[in-house]
Amino acid sequence: MFDIGFLELLIVAVVALLVLGPERLPVAIKTTAIWVSRIKRSFNSMRTEIERELKVDEIRQDIHNASVMDELKRTREELTQGVSDMRKSVQIDLNQSLDAEEKSKPTAAQSAVSQASPQPSKDAPISKS
Repeated sequence: MFDIGFLELLIVAVVALLVLGPERLPVAIKTTAIWVSRIKRSFNSMRTEIERELKVDEIRQDIHNASVMDELKRTREELTQGVSDMRKSVQIDLNQSLDAEEKSKPTAAQSAVSQASPQPSKDAPISKS
């Protein structure tokens, strides 16, 4: 991380011994160790909090994606149902109109009978036999 070697640590220890003296050096080391451990705990706590937040965000995203997919499925089912209902309605209307059209057309037998026997005209004399 900081890439401090043994020689650098030895130089720092000698300078600290010369500056602080043998009486205050153990207290300074203890205080430094306490501060370093507090800083480490603080960084670890922040890292844990950030990781937890990232996991919560991922879970929220997954839940959101799942809800969007459910909504899309419901919409698809509604559209499919609507299309099938519309098809049935169109088929029923088409069948009814075809049935009505067939009923209004004279059959082949009815048209042959009407062509074979002409209707007497009003001007023609009616014979009594």
